[in-house]
Amino acid sequence: MSVMPDSSRPPQAPQRVIKTRREYNIWVADESIEDYALRYAPASVRKWSPWTVTNTAISTVSFLAMEAIGATMLWQYGFSNALWAAVVVCTIIFLTSWPISYYAAKYNVDVDLLTRGAGFGYIGSTITSLIYASFTFILLAFEAAIMAMALDLALGIPQVIGYLISALVILPLVVKGIGFINKVQAITQPIWLLLLLLPWFFVLWKQPQILSSSLHFVGAVSNSTDFNLYYFGAACTLIFSFVIQIGEQADYLRFLPQKEKNRTAWRFAVFLGGPSWIIFGFLKVLMGMVLMVLAFQLFIPVSELDNPTYLYWVAYQQLIPNPQLALILTLALVCLAQIKINMTNAYAGSLAWSNFFARLTHSHPGRIVWLLFNVFIAIVLMEMGISHAVERILGLYSNIALAWIGAVVADLIICKPLGLSPKGIEFRRAYLYDINPVGVGALLIASVLSMLSYLGFFGLMAKGLASFIALGSAVLCVPIIAYLTKGKYYIARQPEKIQATSVANCVVCERDYELADMAGCPAYNGTICSLCCSLEARCHDLCKPDARWSVQLKKAIWHYLPERWASRLNSRVSLYLLLTLGLSIVLAVSLSLVYIQEKTYLETINAAAVPQLFTLFVKIYTILFLLMSVAAWWLVLNDESRRNAEIETHQQTALLIDEIAAHEVTSKDLQDARIAAERANDAKSRYVIGISHELRTPLNSILGYSQLLQKQEQLSEQGKLALGVISRSGQHLTSLIDGLLDLARIETGKISLNVVDVHFPNFIEQIIQMFQPQFEQKNLQFVYEIGENLPHYVRTDKKRLEQVLINLLGNALKFTTSGTITLKVEYRFQTAYFEIRDTGCGIAEADLERIFNPFERGSNVVQGGFTGTGLGLPIVKLLVDLLGGQLSVTSQLNQGSQFKIKFYLPSKEVVHPISNVYSNQITGYQGERKRILVVDNEAVDRGLVANFLKPLGFMIEEAESGIDCLRQVPIFQPNLILMDLNMPLMGGWETARLLRQNNITNVPILIISANAGEREVNPQDAVLSEDFMLKPIDLNLLLSKIGDKLGLVWIDSKSETLLENKEVQALDVNVFKQEQATVHTSITQPENNDLLDLQQSLQQLNDLIGQGYIRGIQQTLTQCRQNFPEHKELWEQLEQAIQKFDLKHAQRLIQDKS
Repeated sequence: MSVMPDSSRPPQAPQRVIKTRREYNIWVADESIEDYALRYAPASVRKWSPWTVTNTAISTVSFLAMEAIGATMLWQYGFSNALWAAVVVCTIIFLTSWPISYYAAKYNVDVDLLTRGAGFGYIGSTITSLIYASFTFILLAFEAAIMAMALDLALGIPQVIGYLISALVILPLVVKGIGFINKVQAITQPIWLLLLLLPWFFVLWKQPQILSSSLHFVGAVSNSTDFNLYYFGAACTLIFSFVIQIGEQADYLRFLPQKEKNRTAWRFAVFLGGPSWIIFGFLKVLMGMVLMVLAFQLFIPVSELDNPTYLYWVAYQQLIPNPQLALILTLALVCLAQIKINMTNAYAGSLAWSNFFARLTHSHPGRIVWLLFNVFIAIVLMEMGISHAVERILGLYSNIALAWIGAVVADLIICKPLGLSPKGIEFRRAYLYDINPVGVGALLIASVLSMLSYLGFFGLMAKGLASFIALGSAVLCVPIIAYLTKGKYYIARQPEKIQATSVANCVVCERDYELADMAGCPAYNGTICSLCCSLEARCHDLCKPDARWSVQLKKAIWHYLPERWASRLNSRVSLYLLLTLGLSIVLAVSLSLVYIQEKTYLETINAAAVPQLFTLFVKIYTILFLLMSVAAWWLVLNDESRRNAEIETHQQTALLIDEIAAHEVTSKDLQDARIAAERANDAKSRYVIGISHELRTPLNSILGYSQLLQKQEQLSEQGKLALGVISRSGQHLTSLIDGLLDLARIETGKISLNVVDVHFPNFIEQIIQMFQPQFEQKNLQFVYEIGENLPHYVRTDKKRLEQVLINLLGNALKFTTSGTITLKVEYRFQTAYFEIRDTGCGIAEADLERIFNPFERGSNVVQGGFTGTGLGLPIVKLLVDLLGGQLSVTSQLNQGSQFKIKFYLPSKEVVHPISNVYSNQITGYQGERKRILVVDNEAVDRGLVANFLKPLGFMIEEAESGIDCLRQVPIFQPNLILMDLNMPLMGGWETARLLRQNNITNVPILIISANAGEREVNPQDAVLSEDFMLKPIDLNLLLSKIGDKLGLVWIDSKSETLLENKEVQALDVNVFKQEQATVHTSITQPENNDLLDLQQSLQQLNDLIGQGYIRGIQQTLTQCRQNFPEHKELWEQLEQAIQKFDLKHAQRLIQDKS
């Protein structure tokens, strides 16, 4: 079974940016704390002067380990070996530091990013990150231990506590990053230099022979002052461990500003902040040698001869004879020096750990976390007593460090000039191979050779020169491997040109970065910054699938090994063996370091116990190895399960993405079809509205004059019959037009509801009275069952509810030839239930859905046998949905149909009762004559209205256009205006707006239009929706509107009684007749009111004022002014109070009059 990660099928779909991940990245990208860890240092942040940066970089030379190393070399190997070792090694470090410093400053990258582009690759440089991180915490622990011993010697603070103090004091100084470090180093630099150099003048003055004594010092191990190549190599091994110090210099030099006109000054800044540190370091090594000789001459214990605290205490005693005061000055120097260097160690370590874990785990909790981690490791090492094994630890460490630095330097000074590697430094994950065999291969070869040499496999001389073997083999292997591989593993794909601007926005963290820090990302279909790219774990290197380490390893196995072996290596067992081997080596090295430290200490007190110590460590290693083997197997199986689940998830995701893409295509097609249908529907609606306008104008004349002619008593029976046919035909055509308009409005969603308070019993009574005569005319039995708990008032759109019930009852009337029609009304829990049953022809089951389509009928209905438009049921269905109701139908052929409707009709107690309306014949009205202005460009329509209203006592004036209306209104001063909309030059809306805007008149305006669409686009706030009337006009409804607006009291032609306008029936007398019917007790018929006397009128006014019914108050005041003109002053005072809405004052006026 293959267990190698499968990169052959990367996810095809672009990744989506998850919000939580974006917020996480923004938090990490707070560069005031992060200091651009894991990324390029942009020009915007490199704001410090070259001197500030170089001063911070050169401050790393303050560490006292150099003095300790110098003292150790001289004590063990004598002056000749120690001196030449210092000269040679410092020269090599100087030469290797220069190219690293130059490239770090030029390309503004730290040493880890530099290593990526200098032959190691993206994942390959994690090895060097671990080497670098280990150097920082080892040096941090060693320097902090020196400070802890100084605190113990000077102040008596136990070293256990001193370790904590010396390590934790660094944290607040490093948290804020390079900006704060610059300030601290600038302040402490002159103080440190003074404390360092001051005692030397007195040492050389009081002890002039100390230099000659140092020249002839015999080493304790070499037992000679002569030069010895082996001991020279051993001494070089100690000092070579500081070759990685240039990494810390590079971490600071990346903040140098760009090259300016004075390139010499820039190069000098690079030199001063980079390789010059080793020049000062060389001097400090010599100072350590001299101070060790002085301490030895003053009988300092041999065990303390490499302790910098004792060395400088001896030096300060040459300045100040008082030992205690000299010790205090020594403590000040040691603490200041250790704080300065450990700030750099902690800072560099946080960067190294960030780089290491970010690539392995694809997560970055922040540089501060790794700062704490680095300090914690240093504390643990100090508690373990690392200072006692510094020689052996640094000896082992220097071989690997030299292999790394040698490989980097070889790439920079050999491969790049020769063209074996690309120019510049590419550090972005998106463009790098995971493993570059040039750097990684050279590192492994050099490390193995040097370690074998150091362990004595190649003889004693090779052991002493192991460091030179590491450096030389690394420098030699790099160009060879680069030549053999033709440099193809440096760049996985050519960097994309993003844009011409200086910055680009990251698609993940949504921040702007310079282009050098950005890369094109196909997974996100945008640009991504280097940090977000490093943290991305879901893309599986979609931009460079062949550059992943798993693919590289698989190709190498199949290329260099036989097929039979390659197939076995690519298995679960082989991966387990490789993992176990790697972990066992790490465990062996870790335990070996502890064993060496313990062995060194044990040899001083009980050398015979060393074999037992070795046996103990072997047992510990065996137990840990067994546990590690089990853990490795668990890791392999868990990783295999995870990868299988991931592959399956990718496959399912690919299927889902394909399905989504198909749905998107379908959705687009549906959207296009919907748009086309909507356009067609809009065109149909516009056509219907337009044709209805053209039909309503002649229909208005036909129906209007037929109503006028029907009122003439001298008509013959034949004339009345003919007029009835004309009226019914016109009404049928009107209903057809209204049905088409309603259907078009509902389909396009342009119909609106006008929810009002409806007197529910009266509403039901009107429906019953409307159809009772028609059912009797067809000899049908009409049964209505009305529930006993009907509310007085409900809130609904009266017109739409009435339209639904009329259509259903009309269908029952139309399709029932004999039998019974039943209307059942119930009301429960704010819901009204309507049921309409008939015994007609019924509906086939297959047609129950089709009948709700426009112009469709049941298949059992003979076409032409019944009149109708075929729009009734479709409109009913749409209106029921619009009103939020539910409609159901059941039917059986030749037995009848049953329609059930359920509406939510909330009940309401209304303070202004709505009276029933009757269709009595009106002959006039009570009171002064009213003036009405009729505005219409059609003379026929104006004449119809004038002929209808003049006999009733109205004064009529006509205007043929809007301009004519504006001219006549100030002269005629009408009480009411009847306004058409579609007129030449100036339309009705514009005329109404000018009348209101210019304060020409504030009288009511009734709109009479043949265009039904104008009701929805009404721009006039002064014209209410209920004041809009469609042609052809129902003259009785027009009369009701006029009476309502003018507050008229009508005179009945039969009884000559006075009727309030609200009692006028607005229905056609030819269709709806007033007849007695058995009605439920909740349906009452109020009696006509006689004229009220003055006291009753005042009481009615008082009641209306208490209710706040302004409109009712105004109508009552108009009646009182007509009926009681002798109280004109009272009515004027009340009218003024009502206009100001001063109801309390109005009540006081009524009470005073009463």
